[in-house]
Amino acid sequence: MDEPTFAEQLVIPPGKEDHLWELFHENSKISPYQGSILSQEEIVKELGRLYECLPYEGYPIIQLPKPTSSLQVPLSDVLNDRQSARDFAPHSINLDQLGTLLHYAYGIRQRNDDFPRSFRFTPSGGGLFPLELYVHTESLEGQSSGLYHYNPLHHHLCLLREGGQGALLGESMVQGKIVTQASVVIFLTAIFERSIFKYGDRGYRFILMEAGHVAQNLNLVAGALNLGCLNIGGFYDRKVDAFLGLDGVTHSTLYLVALGQSSPTTGSP
Repeated sequence: MDEPTFAEQLVIPPGKEDHLWELFHENSKISPYQGSILSQEEIVKELGRLYECLPYEGYPIIQLPKPTSSLQVPLSDVLNDRQSARDFAPHSINLDQLGTLLHYAYGIRQRNDDFPRSFRFTPSGGGLFPLELYVHTESLEGQSSGLYHYNPLHHHLCLLREGGQGALLGESMVQGKIVTQASVVIFLTAIFERSIFKYGDRGYRFILMEAGHVAQNLNLVAGALNLGCLNIGGFYDRKVDAFLGLDGVTHSTLYLVALGQSSPTTGSP
């Protein structure tokens, strides 16, 4: 029998997991009596060791257009019209739309001279920005189908694997039909060490919050671009991590967002 993987060794056996969420919540609470806090010098030194964004050197690059500077839709209209798209009509997305979505979701808002991280369009615990964004599409106008990684520092895509694999991705979902219909699926993943080194278990909470911030930005920008959007939490984690080439322990998938042209008769809260 094969030895269990490190990830499998971390899993608590069935029947003993009833109160895992309580254990985690209690153990990730902040106490005035907890251990020492890193100095700013130590934090900056550690950030110098960690990538701000995975570089994926040597892969083909697609430079994204400068994002739309002003989304001319009132925020109240976008919020009132927001709904989950349950079916997508056949529709291609273009680079302008995709670039705008990614930029306002997790792109660079401000470069900094006195801190080794740029600020993004989402809040992040300690300004550490532990997330990475991947994109799978079979409907990107003028570009190859395949799996891409978004680099916010340079606002470009790296083509990691050419060829649409919507059917394979669908097998990694609880409801696979949705992702096979969508024009684009965006994966929100986390490199946990980027936050954990400073905040410990509390950092994991911050990472989950941040994924929610990014997903909300995607929802709002999709609404402003008249695109349908569906947030997906029902996926088989290890299959999706394998699809993206992640180890699933130090770097793993948190959340998916499917985007495309909504079918006119579908939608839910």
